Amino acid sequence: MEKQIEQIKESALAAIHESKNLVELDSIRVKFLGKKSELASISKNMGKLSAEDRPRLGKINHDARVEIESALDKKKIELQSLELDQKLKTESIDVTLPGRRNIRGHLHPITLTLDRIKKIFLNMGYSIEEGPEIETDYFNFEALNLPKDHPARDMQDSFYITEEILMRTQTSPVQARTMQAHSNNEPIKMIAPGRVYRRDDYDASHSPMFTQVEGLVIDRGIRFSDLKGTLETFLKQTFGSKAKIRLRPSFFPFTEPSTEVDVSCVMCHGNGCSVCKGSGWLEILGAGMVHPHVLEMSGYDPKIVSGFAFGLGVERIAMLTYGIDDLRLFYDNDVRFLKQF
Repeated sequence: MEKQIEQIKESALAAIHESKNLVELDSIRVKFLGKKSELASISKNMGKLSAEDRPRLGKINHDARVEIESALDKKKIELQSLELDQKLKTESIDVTLPGRRNIRGHLHPITLTLDRIKKIFLNMGYSIEEGPEIETDYFNFEALNLPKDHPARDMQDSFYITEEILMRTQTSPVQARTMQAHSNNEPIKMIAPGRVYRRDDYDASHSPMFTQVEGLVIDRGIRFSDLKGTLETFLKQTFGSKAKIRLRPSFFPFTEPSTEVDVSCVMCHGNGCSVCKGSGWLEILGAGMVHPHVLEMSGYDPKIVSGFAFGLGVERIAMLTYGIDDLRLFYDNDVRFLKQF
């Protein structure tokens, strides 16, 4: 048996030495060290040997396996190195080719517009406040002087979840929440940006979801002229120093007096075109002095403080800024459109 083990070892070492590739080498490993190999068969029959021969032949068999395994490992490293060298010789790399560019995303036009709006108001000393998009009827309507039977509610077809919970129709609830979080007639100077929801058609100028920015200023001695100056500053920084604004009387339940704010048409500069329907003006936002009852409901004394509020649609500003004529383009996720910004 000793002679048989030696012959098996020599045959294995010779085969390993002559192997040409890794596939052939693996076949040799299976042949000489596998479960059905001769060395494995000898190991199984060790129990039949005498107690004197078993330790000696067991060691010889083990040493033979170790030597074959060592030879296999060395040959494997050698063949791997040869295959790598051959691969490098056959493959060519053109180092003059330009590198692959990583395709990077960029900000959406609504995000770009909203960031500019935020920056303008931050520079004027405003803070940014946020609130829940799923809102209570109280904060969305009642705290803003719109009780359940108020006819002005018909202007906003809402998405109700329960009788008292709905998707907010405006970011004005953030104003009410901010006022109620303050006390002792503390001054407030804030904007509330965010998504709002109303049941509406989805067409070139309407969407059931859109983005608003509403502002609120409360302090002692706040006047309507402060509101006009603030909006004029904002619109000139948004549409250029030549932009003009026009105020028209209007009605909002939470402000008194209230006004619609127009800006001179950014397309024709007030001369009249199809965008402004020949008027030279574009309606851009609504505003007014905070209604005394709204102040009282949130714990403020209208005899001591006053304030103004305003609200604007971010999509409207973006459409005018970029010359976009269809609101749906903002939400269709058409890469051809989005790549322009």
